[in-house]
Amino acid sequence: MNTMQSPPHLSSHRIGFVSTRFNGTDGVSLETQKWAQVLERLEQSVYYFAGQSDQPEDVSFVVPEAHFLHKDVQEIANISYRSPTRPPEITRQIHELRGYLKDRLYEFIKKYDLELLIAENALSIPLNIPLGLALAELIAETGIPVIGHHHDFFWERKRFLVNCIGDYLEMAFPPRLPSLHHVVINTLAATEMGKRRGINVSVIPNVMDFDNPPDPSGSDEYTASLRADLGVDPDEYFFLQPTRPLQRKGIEYAIELIRRLEADARLVISHAGGDEGSEYVEHVRILARLMNVHVNFISDIIGTERSTSKDGRKIYALGDVYPYADLVTFPSLLEGFGNAFLEAVYYRRPIFLNNYTIYSIDIKPKGFQAVEFNGFITDETIKNVQKILGDRKFVEEMTERNYELGKQFYSFTVLERQLHVLLHACFSREEWGW
Repeated sequence: MNTMQSPPHLSSHRIGFVSTRFNGTDGVSLETQKWAQVLERLEQSVYYFAGQSDQPEDVSFVVPEAHFLHKDVQEIANISYRSPTRPPEITRQIHELRGYLKDRLYEFIKKYDLELLIAENALSIPLNIPLGLALAELIAETGIPVIGHHHDFFWERKRFLVNCIGDYLEMAFPPRLPSLHHVVINTLAATEMGKRRGINVSVIPNVMDFDNPPDPSGSDEYTASLRADLGVDPDEYFFLQPTRPLQRKGIEYAIELIRRLEADARLVISHAGGDEGSEYVEHVRILARLMNVHVNFISDIIGTERSTSKDGRKIYALGDVYPYADLVTFPSLLEGFGNAFLEAVYYRRPIFLNNYTIYSIDIKPKGFQAVEFNGFITDETIKNVQKILGDRKFVEEMTERNYELGKQFYSFTVLERQLHVLLHACFSREEWGW
């Protein structure tokens, strides 16, 4: 959403975020917190409706059935994405849960006297089908202004393409409703929304707080033992894979890279798997053993902030880990945008990445530099990584240039201008006619 100038002064409002979960280091939770910080900077009050929330209790409305991992929700999804015909009992189960969740959403709005909702992926990726239907019905019944912040769509994921809920997908993922303003995170998604739904959208990419850079040293007393706690030996290169271990993240390429470098390096995977099963995690473990590559899964000691585990170990924030990485590996096959890319730019780390579509279309043309490959690793790729590992001055120049580009295009200041315009439009009575 391009903005030439700011709209008139924005009054304070009460805004409710809605999603399946607001917890941990997944991309939707992290990006929601960035929006929340900027909205609070704009003097807005924010609240959270989800199946799980790590936000303060007094601003959280937790309904377990809203989580996509709730047993009833999983039962619906398991059948919905397995067959082209829908058993009548699943239809009944969907609508019973839809009605229950809609009632809870009404309670959420009433409890906090909300004036606007922001649906975080709940109206785009159908992990919780009843929640999406409940939201769509509530919007149609109330006309409340809503921002649909869409990170992923069902048509982008193979697992959702065979299903028996096509009518529900058309109805709610996403719906076409007059008080619903759609926001996507890349230009390709905007094009697809126009083709598939005939909907005009705003494009607001992911951001980092580039106006407030991290500590240049990247270390303090707390992180003095970080490498050892992550299981990285003093003489090893530390390669960080700052994503969940999912098939679309292409972690095989990071393992191949280490194997072909013939260097003493260790791959550290920071996030937990499980959202899409454990088969891929086991595949990564087996492949690493076959290639004799050291891979550590350390999600149990990584969180959104520093704390202590039940057994007394340090839990590090993701921002603690980045500064220690010799290389950030991001060989994804598919990304809605690429939070890990922006995080690596923010912490001034060199990046090894697959030239995924959104990077190629939206990010790379702005001038960012990384060690790129196009679907397979070449000898030239290996030479470029070796240069990064051996030329500190080159890395400093590259990462500083990347940081300045991040500040120009993906900062909180840029997001603040975009949200200012968006909120002004949402609260315009003339636009919605209510």
